[in-house]
Amino acid sequence: MRLPVKLIVTLVAMTALQPAPLRSQERKFVTPPAQVVAIRAGKLFDAKSGNLLNNQVVLIRGDRIADVGSAVQIPREARVLDLSAATVLPGMIDAHVHVNTGGETPAQRALIALANAQIDLQAGFTTVLDMDSRGGFNTVDLRDAINAGMLLGPRMQVVGQSINQRATNYYRDNESIRFLEGFTENKNVNSPWLARAAVREAKLHGVDWIKIYTTQDFAGTMHMWKPDATLVNSPSLTLEEVEAIVDEAHRLGLKVACHTYGGEGMNSCITAGVDAPNHLLELDDAGIKVLLQKKLPFVVTVDDLVALEKDDLRDTGGKNSRLRLVEQAFKRALAAGVPIVFGSGATSAAIPHGKQADQFRYYTKWGMTPAQALQTAYLPAAHMLNYGWENQVGSIEKGKFADVIAVSGNPLTDMTEMERVRFVMKGGLVVRNELNKENDNGR
Repeated sequence: MRLPVKLIVTLVAMTALQPAPLRSQERKFVTPPAQVVAIRAGKLFDAKSGNLLNNQVVLIRGDRIADVGSAVQIPREARVLDLSAATVLPGMIDAHVHVNTGGETPAQRALIALANAQIDLQAGFTTVLDMDSRGGFNTVDLRDAINAGMLLGPRMQVVGQSINQRATNYYRDNESIRFLEGFTENKNVNSPWLARAAVREAKLHGVDWIKIYTTQDFAGTMHMWKPDATLVNSPSLTLEEVEAIVDEAHRLGLKVACHTYGGEGMNSCITAGVDAPNHLLELDDAGIKVLLQKKLPFVVTVDDLVALEKDDLRDTGGKNSRLRLVEQAFKRALAAGVPIVFGSGATSAAIPHGKQADQFRYYTKWGMTPAQALQTAYLPAAHMLNYGWENQVGSIEKGKFADVIAVSGNPLTDMTEMERVRFVMKGGLVVRNELNKENDNGR
């Protein structure tokens, strides 16, 4: 199968948009350590307070923020980026994407994954968490190539392959005795010890996270709804198996994400203390209590459920949908003070990469202020990431990576501005610039 023309055009366009690499860096996409850049920000979104600050200067040395404030002095040698007519924000974090979205050969899959990652970066998502790209571990290689400066892309933490794929797919019985063969995602975890072994194998492939599925066992999309328009939610893993996965992952320095809709499967995830509970469509008061006790966030994926709305309404005779359920869960979590993390589920044409900022509109529609909606893509998401990344990304602060984006208008009065990001900087490297007239002399 040939790569689609649209994808080829995208890849060529992404290459053209990349800044010219420096000879001194062996043509790598890395920031010169000695560079000094000053950004004049007309308005700057403070991710901690949710306020817009006027007339700020962001001083950048190398790939880090050296200072920020209204009284920051701009050094004579600084390259000045004038964004005084724009709103400047930290680079966004999408804590649920899937960059592997097709291709029949490893090369095709790798190219598509790279294109999707670069599309997310161009849209202002300077950090992403890939929540399961099946069929191999090329997301590990993609992450490492980006970190090495060989490719331009967002900061990535990755699941690689998920374990317990049976939650959404049938599997052959003989696979249960072939644990040492095949993909990790095809390996059954029908006991706590097999679950631990699967976690260990994933760790050896270099992943940052473990992803499990705990509802829809033997069901999948073919058996999503009962006749009364409630979810099937047949559980897959037992509590003991989930607890073993979480314990083994944490022992090895990994975090755990869980795809779960409700019922016993959801209760197993949050009781075991998974680090990133996703979806939680049947989140009730008892579940809220557990999330608060264990200080767990809620990764609310709206875009993927919007894509499923038409089919859900068809299958339930208009009585119910997963989008309706997540709206109810979102409102309960918001009222109770559960940290809500931005995660889109971006994966395919139905949930396109680069368009996921439209999810902010649902958050405000369901009760958040515009500032609260924006904050979901910043510090709560950074706090959830592995390796203490809240100290590296998620806000424009001294010492953090210089991940900076900008929009023309004010997103606190028009949330759709976030769907039109026009300036992107990752680690001090300008990736996209449709706003600035550089001024190397004005101070």
